[in-house]
Amino acid sequence: MKILLFILLLTPITLFAQGDPFAGQQDDLKIGGDIFSDFNDNVEANDQMEDERYYRYGRFFSFSLGIGVNQFDGNRGAAYIQDPPVINFGLNYFKDFKTSFGIGFDIARNHFVLDYVPKVTPNQGGAIGTINVNHLTAYFSYRYYFETANLGTAVTYANPYFTFRVEYWYQTINFQDINEPDQVGGGLGFALGGGFEFPLKIKESYLGVEGLIHAVNLPDKFSNKWSNNDPNAVNKGIQDFTGNAYSVMISYVMSW
Repeated sequence: MKILLFILLLTPITLFAQGDPFAGQQDDLKIGGDIFSDFNDNVEANDQMEDERYYRYGRFFSFSLGIGVNQFDGNRGAAYIQDPPVINFGLNYFKDFKTSFGIGFDIARNHFVLDYVPKVTPNQGGAIGTINVNHLTAYFSYRYYFETANLGTAVTYANPYFTFRVEYWYQTINFQDINEPDQVGGGLGFALGGGFEFPLKIKESYLGVEGLIHAVNLPDKFSNKWSNNDPNAVNKGIQDFTGNAYSVMISYVMSW
């Protein structure tokens, strides 16, 4: 009787252990187990699928040739007359569908006219005339292409992006009407903007449109050397060359 009672008491424990619904989870909680194994497998599979999709449909490099216009505000904008076009050359490396890094340079020409004797040449004896200003801007850029899968076909194919550039502006000042040596200098700047790349042939050629706002610290930014040398003159001349730049470029982009 005691033996039978002992067997009956053990039976529920044995049955419960055989039918334990958490037995599989207990295995994962053992030392050396990995409770994130299924999650890691999914992440690795998704990453592999994304890489395969990028290698099949993405771009790796692109070269662009563009023309456009630029304009300054402030005192520099009031003085400058642009000599279009601005010419751009750029090379981009694509990290994935959303990001790219690029290098390139812009070439821009402007001029202004002094019909008075400025402080920079007090012994000239007459007006300076036309002064040509050339800018060669080298830059490093970052682009982020927006996710547009849910925004409609037209927006998706436009490839909108945000861009940031670190720039160095090399400036050459040339006196057209008088015999004076060129003045050269440079300054660091940055630019913010965005653009679109409309496909002409998917993955091979695009039409790019980009707009930028530039802030640059050129050496003559706060100089008053172009102000009027005559303190009694009504026209005080150019007091300084403060002002930001704006540019719009249209580019032909070749990708591979």
